[in-house]
Amino acid sequence: MSYNPHLHHRKSIRLKGYNYAECGAYFVTICAQNREHLFGGIQNGEMILNDLGKTAEQCWGEIPEHYPNVELYELAIMPNHVHGILMIGGTVGAYNYTPDNTADFSKNGDRAKNFSPLQTTPFHSPSKTVGSIIRGYKIGVTKWARAKTDIFTVWQRNYHEHIIRNEQSYEKISEYMTNNPKNWEQDCFY
Repeated sequence: MSYNPHLHHRKSIRLKGYNYAECGAYFVTICAQNREHLFGGIQNGEMILNDLGKTAEQCWGEIPEHYPNVELYELAIMPNHVHGILMIGGTVGAYNYTPDNTADFSKNGDRAKNFSPLQTTPFHSPSKTVGSIIRGYKIGVTKWARAKTDIFTVWQRNYHEHIIRNEQSYEKISEYMTNNPKNWEQDCFY
């Protein structure tokens, strides 16, 4: 089928105008193809990694070797997806905003005004973006899977991300990740 712009259009799930090479913390979720349980299983509320899950964990830990500007924080490998928090450049919050622990965004209508993600710094190399980091990670895990297993396609297209804008958000996400195996049956990826 040839390209038809009326049928073949995908909307980006990225924040429009945001530079994903910016210093800041990012919560990413990467799903297995067709949400297959490729990385192990949950037993008694604990994730038990299989060999592919261990490789996914190892490859995540090696990200700073390939991207020295990246620090890794929490990681939760689940049967069919991976959650991770990474920080580019060492500052929490979009555009080097210091985390505002006093802000209550649920009641504040000017959230976008306070943390406007419009590009304010020069362009950074695309090789240092969240997208390039995740792409490299997915390639590493896929290469291992193709060499050592009969799994050819490990990942679904794309990934989900959330820009962590303050300490309160970071704590909430971290708690979610820690409790994810215990709450597996209620998880949207179950």
